[in-house]
Amino acid sequence: MSAISYLNRRSKLQDYFDRTANDAWAKLTSDAPVSGIRATVRAGRDQMRSNLIARLPESLAGKRILDAGCGTGALALELAKKGASIVAIDLSPNLIELAKERIAPADRQNIDFRSGDMLDDSLGEFDYVVGMDSMIHYCATDMLVVLEKLAPRVRNKIVFTFAPSTLPLEVMIRVGRLFPRKDRAPFIEPISQNKLSKLIDQSPWFVDWKIPHTQLVSSGFYKSQLMEIEKVS
Repeated sequence: MSAISYLNRRSKLQDYFDRTANDAWAKLTSDAPVSGIRATVRAGRDQMRSNLIARLPESLAGKRILDAGCGTGALALELAKKGASIVAIDLSPNLIELAKERIAPADRQNIDFRSGDMLDDSLGEFDYVVGMDSMIHYCATDMLVVLEKLAPRVRNKIVFTFAPSTLPLEVMIRVGRLFPRKDRAPFIEPISQNKLSKLIDQSPWFVDWKIPHTQLVSSGFYKSQLMEIEKVS
């Protein structure tokens, strides 16, 4: 059932980012002036990107990385500068085109931008998988589906983020649900870190994995939790 739920949510996300949020997302991920609320989100995303990169080796020469849900390509660009070969994939063709427009051809020689599903088996195997804020709209069981699909194709570690289950975030989401809007984004799904860790520990796909690091970033309206899962053997 969770696999079907994942597919349903994936479809809604693609529709949202391509039809509704393209302009807003383009502005948020640029250097253009934004409102105070969006400025806190931008600052939080910048901090999380730095934290995620810090969980990978300083030199990524010869490493193949999947940037799952790459958006406009900021993370993929930073990893490519460290020598990695990147497959940067996103559900939204519009965001992929925007990424290609923003990043000069010389700077994206090692980035293979694609529009599609991050779980596509044809993408091959990777040394690392990163997913920054690309799973925050999935519940814990759907997120486990994603991680279990990725795990057999990862040699070292998966570093991703999720929406932490905190009281302020829960309140904001519940209030937002009282005032539905046609153009509202698919709701963020807060997840308990303990619950997600337990699901991963109990999964047969992660018998030889560990969770060595988690880290919360809270910047105004941006609240995101980094989690690293690493293959032991």
